Amino acid sequence: MRLFSRQFKLSKQISTVQMIVLFYVTAVAVSTLILSMPFFRTEGATLSFIDTMFTAISGISVTGLTVVSTADTFNTAGHVALAFILQFGGIGIMTLGTFLYILFGKKIGLRGRQLIRIDQNRTTLSGLVKLMLKILQIVLIIELFGTIILTTYFLSYYDSWFVALEQGFFAAVSATTNAGFDITGNSLIPFADDYFVQFINMVLLILGAIGFPVLIEVQELLRGKHHGIHEKHSFSLFTKLTTITFFSLIVIGAVFIFLFERNHFFMDKSWHETLFYSLFQSVTTRNGGLATMDMNNFSAPTLLMMSVLMFIGASPSSVGGGIRTTTFAIMLLAILNYAKGNTSIKVFSRQISQEDVLRSFIVITTAAMLCIISTIILSVTEDFSPLALLFEVSSAFGTTGLSLGITADLSVIGKLIIMFLMFVGRIGIFSFLFMIRGKEKKDVYRYPTEKIIIG
Repeated sequence: MRLFSRQFKLSKQISTVQMIVLFYVTAVAVSTLILSMPFFRTEGATLSFIDTMFTAISGISVTGLTVVSTADTFNTAGHVALAFILQFGGIGIMTLGTFLYILFGKKIGLRGRQLIRIDQNRTTLSGLVKLMLKILQIVLIIELFGTIILTTYFLSYYDSWFVALEQGFFAAVSATTNAGFDITGNSLIPFADDYFVQFINMVLLILGAIGFPVLIEVQELLRGKHHGIHEKHSFSLFTKLTTITFFSLIVIGAVFIFLFERNHFFMDKSWHETLFYSLFQSVTTRNGGLATMDMNNFSAPTLLMMSVLMFIGASPSSVGGGIRTTTFAIMLLAILNYAKGNTSIKVFSRQISQEDVLRSFIVITTAAMLCIISTIILSVTEDFSPLALLFEVSSAFGTTGLSLGITADLSVIGKLIIMFLMFVGRIGIFSFLFMIRGKEKKDVYRYPTEKIIIG
């Protein structure tokens, strides 16, 4: 709590974005310290410093890429500790920080509200404290219901109710935060034929990745109907755009997985096996990281398409990373409208600002450059196929956690690159750019404008 208070009072020379990054760096350091304690490990389990830090960053960024087996390395106390780390990473440092501040009777000042605004990608300072409490409330309710349902169901799998509770609790937290960690030792592959477990996990994954503003607007709609309020509810442009994009990507992903694998992995599968394999793997690329099969069984076209889906990632202001769904949607709309000869982008009776269009292309271009450069460097330092490396890079940047099984065998340089991508994927491209840029300078003079040839 003192650390949180001190960071709120840091000099104004540190920008708001740099402060947010400092929060996440501090969270990684504390998580590394916690996971390095022998108390949280199974007897005889060893973990080097680089592997401990890798696990901590993977937890804070809710990615799920691991260099060790979570089930074999950490004991029950370690699983609980890791679950709390996933909460900090998934819900956001500022959300839980705000709750602690209010819990101890502290008021959130202007600096704190600016930090919340940056952390949650908001444009205004009004209503931010209530927003944080709403987010915390919604996520905890989702996790509670997920824990109850999965624990009750897991009683048919495990002899002990305690083991069922441990498995149900961790699975609910991991799925809701889209963390991709598991304590089964083999992700959800043991439940490849259990469609109920898959369905519950898909619901939790979607609720975590679709975006907190969407969940809040749906909650307000349901609350209004419950209280008999008959006023017409209008969803925001953000909710409309991100929801359509989010579910469109799930459907498109599932369809293409089916088409690419119908004469390959799905050749000897029944229709319901094909349906759930396609649908679950498409949902998990939104940011989940859980899998019901070995990714190496998929063909190259499927893995490439999944890499693209992971690169896009989840929705803004959610538990996920990547370039985000709205960024991808605005890019497509901009290209489509330019091809039609339109000078502006109009959708759902609203016009998208040119600044948002520019920001979208900056995010996509910067993210693509980071992933391409990282893949090239890894192709020099690692002895794996370019496809496996691209898949790993996309998974790390999208904070997804899917892998072709190469994570544990990466060199120190390879692990550092993946850790960097996971961290950038969590804080976001703009936070990364604002973190490294200098102070903003106003133009004191202008040069004559001249057009250049493009394309």
